[in-house]
Amino acid sequence: MTRTAFVTGGTGFLGGHIIRQLKAADWRVVALHRPETAPDALLALGAEPVAGRLDDADSLVTAIPEMADAVFHTAANTSMWRRQNRQQTRDNVIGTRNMIDASLRKNVGRFIHTSSISAWGIQAARIDETTPSNAAGDWINYNRTKYEAEQQVRAGIAQGLDAVILNPCGIIGAGDKHNWSQMIHLIDQGKLPGVPPGSGNFCDVREVAAAHLRAFEVGQRGANYILAGVEASFLELARTIAHLLGRRAPRHAIPKAVLRIAGHVYPLLSLVTGREPDLTPEKVALVTNRVAADGSRAVRELGFNDQVPLEEMLGECIDWMRSEGMLGRD
Repeated sequence: MTRTAFVTGGTGFLGGHIIRQLKAADWRVVALHRPETAPDALLALGAEPVAGRLDDADSLVTAIPEMADAVFHTAANTSMWRRQNRQQTRDNVIGTRNMIDASLRKNVGRFIHTSSISAWGIQAARIDETTPSNAAGDWINYNRTKYEAEQQVRAGIAQGLDAVILNPCGIIGAGDKHNWSQMIHLIDQGKLPGVPPGSGNFCDVREVAAAHLRAFEVGQRGANYILAGVEASFLELARTIAHLLGRRAPRHAIPKAVLRIAGHVYPLLSLVTGREPDLTPEKVALVTNRVAADGSRAVRELGFNDQVPLEEMLGECIDWMRSEGMLGRD
């Protein structure tokens, strides 16, 4: 019997990979899109588009198929600009609450919630799923809203929802338009202003998508799973990108103090452009205070592959960016 999945964020980086893997496994996929956006990208993936909004609870009840086997809630507002805080809270917290309520009303089988390592806030020591979060009062709205969204999921579980929460670290791979692809583009153009100090965990988007499907199959109800991947410094990340592009590699990381100053200067430009700045105090705080994570639970219980080499996942992203005309071809 064909199983049915409902997906939010299907036109996004991770959501698109989840839809591809669901279709490859012969699922019927119904995917949400905003009424003002064309459904072409979802149709190209083989999904059935349905219009609705995360802040419109009634539209979600209409959109989610009755007794869908799974809901994959990947949609999120990842802005790191305080001028977007109000909208981000509506998207991440109220939107998740609406998704939970609609899923309960439509008697879905299992709810897979895509959270983030940011739901733990900024931590000084390596964390795992048992580490208490300090994000409830975090000044970075993204961290706080990802934590609060998880609390909405837990409230749904208390009402009878069967849900699993996944917490990816830095996701890299084909289809990335807004995350690490920005660093790739800047290095390709010779315009990277500098590399932040510190390090992070990086995981392949294909493996993150596969972990979502495995979470549906074997994840423990109510559990968090950190999807950590390989650990690397930002300098190593930038040097690997430069090597793959055949560009000059950066030699040193920028001191934190310099980045902090830039994080306050760049937002002034947004007063003229109206666009989110390349650097904000929030972005600087996150890249200079990365959380080191232990992802062994996901490896053990979901079979998550956390050992894809950095060069391989970056190569996939670069090849895709070239195919999309996002990089030089020399």
